[in-house]
Amino acid sequence: MFNSGNNSPDGIPRSGGGTAGEFFWAVVAAPQNRTAVAVTTLAGIAVFAAIFFKSIRGGKSPWSHRRRQQTLTLQQWRRLFTPDGRFCDGDGGIQFLKIVRSGGVDPSIRPEVWPFLLGVYDLNSSKEERDDIKNQNRKKYEELRRQCLQLLSSSNESLKPEESGETVGKGDSRALVQDSESPDSDSSVDPQSVIQASPSSEGQEKNQPSEEKRTELQPKQPATEDFATWQRIIRVDAVRANAEWIPFSPSQASVSEDRARGYAEAVGLKDYDHLEPCRIFHAARLVAILEAYAIYDPEIGYCQGMSDLLSPIITVITKDAEAFWCFVGFMKKARHNFRLDEVGIQRQLNIVSRIIKCKDLHLFRHLEKLQAEDCFFVYRMVVVMFRRELTFEQTMRLWEVMWADQAAIRAGISKSAWSMIRQRVPPTEDLLLYAIAASVLQRRKLIIERYNSMDEILRECNSMAGQLDVWKLLDDAHELVMNLHDKIETAL
Repeated sequence: MFNSGNNSPDGIPRSGGGTAGEFFWAVVAAPQNRTAVAVTTLAGIAVFAAIFFKSIRGGKSPWSHRRRQQTLTLQQWRRLFTPDGRFCDGDGGIQFLKIVRSGGVDPSIRPEVWPFLLGVYDLNSSKEERDDIKNQNRKKYEELRRQCLQLLSSSNESLKPEESGETVGKGDSRALVQDSESPDSDSSVDPQSVIQASPSSEGQEKNQPSEEKRTELQPKQPATEDFATWQRIIRVDAVRANAEWIPFSPSQASVSEDRARGYAEAVGLKDYDHLEPCRIFHAARLVAILEAYAIYDPEIGYCQGMSDLLSPIITVITKDAEAFWCFVGFMKKARHNFRLDEVGIQRQLNIVSRIIKCKDLHLFRHLEKLQAEDCFFVYRMVVVMFRRELTFEQTMRLWEVMWADQAAIRAGISKSAWSMIRQRVPPTEDLLLYAIAASVLQRRKLIIERYNSMDEILRECNSMAGQLDVWKLLDDAHELVMNLHDKIETAL
């Protein structure tokens, strides 16, 4: 509701001051002539009615911005569970997802919450079941890391040292494992995971229905040459990773130089002397997990851009095995962005194009005139999911809301269950695409009046970095979902 003390100079409460009822009666009681009172009163009623009916129709509400910034807090999170660690609402975590959809997750509980959002844990699981899954996943990740070392050894034997990316010292790696219990462990990262690995199946039968398909990945080892290529690109990208994450992980930011360099040597990282210890450590973790993923999903392997998606995850999740499985959950959707045939990217660009066409035909006709109706100018936004356009914190907020939608769909929560949540906006697999379309629509006037080529629009999209309000973006995206979701889904 409105605050009574936030009035404008003319005495009329604006958004953020006074209730609508207080506004109405304040106008009536004002010492004005009757004509002025009548006119002002009618105007007040009209404003109130417009706000009220717009809100019940499901349009953007003046309170929605504030409401969505109320993140899932530690206290709320603890209250959501029964003594055996199940969600106590009895409806598969719908209350949990409702809160996250509205405002994301408090940073202090992200390590606990993200595995639920990313499908590592089933929403109906108990704590005991989750502990079993965690142990299974750790062993499987260790096996994947072992396979990485075997492939590295093979590539070192068959390729020149400068081509193979150097060897990985097993002796040093074993020592690093022993050091993991020492007081110098300034992060809770499990160094064992750097030298070990897991099979390419997840072992999460309850929440991963495609288990048979994944177990087929195990015998499909990538060729040594392919792995060596992925390895070189991974290491280059890891060393180039920016330091934007540092304020969000104090434990990793304060890692000792000895520990960081030991970790880097264990995974064969090179050319990192110019980096401070925390960035060396971050780069080494990227290498370990991305190499393991290349083994787990050899059809995708590694492509540039995947490190951008992993970086926030390893910032939040400090143990490599747990971060790996969160990344696997994320990549179930995102992997289509990295297919060589680009079928997944093309599908998403087509959806963005259709959203714009359905919402703003005038803008779409202008794009057609510029031969830009394929929306190629948002390619980067699609591939790395707004990672370059939003700040680190904004990225995590957007992803959390997006993951909550996907978790609701994965859990089979029907549209009717959301009838009174988020203004009847149904969960969608493609919230990201609606947000991308919203970012373009926010610039419709500029695009129509000033831009005469796709290159100009592309430059505008690339210049959005740091200029976007993530909550306004989600406001507009949810409005697009509400108004166009059924039409877009039917067309697909």
